[in-house]
Amino acid sequence: MDRMTRECLQGGPDLVVADEAGAIFELPELCAAVECGRGPEPCPDSLWMPLPPGSDLFLLPGRTPIGLDRRTGDALPVPAMNGRLSAVAAFVAPAHTILRHPAWRRESDAPRLPLYAYCAVGWKDGGFCVPAVRIDRDIRQELSGFDCDEIERRAEALLAQFPHNRLAAHLVNNCVRRYGCPAARNFTLGRWEMPLPTAAACNSRCIGCISLQPDGDYPVTQERIDFVPTVEEIVELAVPHLLRAERPVASFGQGCEGEPLANPRLLISAVRKIRKRTDRGTLNLNTNASDPDAVAALFDAGLDSIRVSINSALPERYDAYYRPVNYRFEDVARSLALAAEKGRWASINYLVFPGVTDTPRELEALSHLIQRTKLSMIQWRNLNIDPDDYRALMAVCERPIGMENLLAEVARRHPGVRFGYFNPCLSPQPA
Repeated sequence: MDRMTRECLQGGPDLVVADEAGAIFELPELCAAVECGRGPEPCPDSLWMPLPPGSDLFLLPGRTPIGLDRRTGDALPVPAMNGRLSAVAAFVAPAHTILRHPAWRRESDAPRLPLYAYCAVGWKDGGFCVPAVRIDRDIRQELSGFDCDEIERRAEALLAQFPHNRLAAHLVNNCVRRYGCPAARNFTLGRWEMPLPTAAACNSRCIGCISLQPDGDYPVTQERIDFVPTVEEIVELAVPHLLRAERPVASFGQGCEGEPLANPRLLISAVRKIRKRTDRGTLNLNTNASDPDAVAALFDAGLDSIRVSINSALPERYDAYYRPVNYRFEDVARSLALAAEKGRWASINYLVFPGVTDTPRELEALSHLIQRTKLSMIQWRNLNIDPDDYRALMAVCERPIGMENLLAEVARRHPGVRFGYFNPCLSPQPA
């Protein structure tokens, strides 16, 4: 055992477990074990941070927690104590990227985990801690910034201001009141990024889609919008926000919809009409970027930026997760390149997974994509999926280098690429 491993074991956080009643407690005699594709192992002290405010803890049924013997480093499944024990994970607050998953032994009766990102968690110095990094300093989705009473008052005012606008009703009644969507909440508060969902259909069949699971493989966490708003409904909400909000962004493509490029004519018309009214703020499209011609037309109409969701820059791994219909990864790359060609901003919504994303092949593929497309930004977001399912789907044989090393290497190779989590406002000039 080397000195670094010995120090990690002796000074690392305690293993956290849960009993059958849901009580969470630590086991000081065992060091928290983490997983990133190399089996249960200790996590370097430098990667642990206090559990960010606004995070949640999850019990993982059917998954026996694994801790590490502080003297030998042996991985030890924790035996039952007056009933079965479960592993515990953290769902970290927005703006943070997870670096390791928890280690567990999956039992034969383990149910499939719902669509969240599962970060390892430990107990140290009187509090929970996680191996994660704050990747974006923007406070736009911090829990402390949301006053529920004020949000409800503003929501009622919005409905009164736009009594016949179905999109306003959807954002208030579905996104704010039903799901507590941070972007929709910020819209009601008149600040920052607002959502503009427009599409029920999609030409991807993502394994981890949060809004449509036709086979019932996972529970749906956000049901899709069930109508197509008119151009007038979109413009009526977007223009006042862009004119008055601080650092305003209006984004097509949300978790409560399909793929907005399914109806490009609607978007093109809406963008043109918005830009006739104001050039303030940023018009953004969150998309799978499956239609380069439509993306080019949107840029010509006045779209400022795109954020393209990918789980991998390797076409075979992209296809395995997204299961695209009538498009290829080449179309995605072409759409990203168009942004640079037209002087616009392009981000990738990079759905990262420790043990897969941080492998050498993934690094080289990502680096090639950045060079080819002249990418502006990487949003290092966490893939929401049952880790066992994703590992089986990807069937990775390479040894990962660690998420922290991947981040450092990408920053070294591509110093001009911005790291973050949120869509930036590219023109924050005052009205």
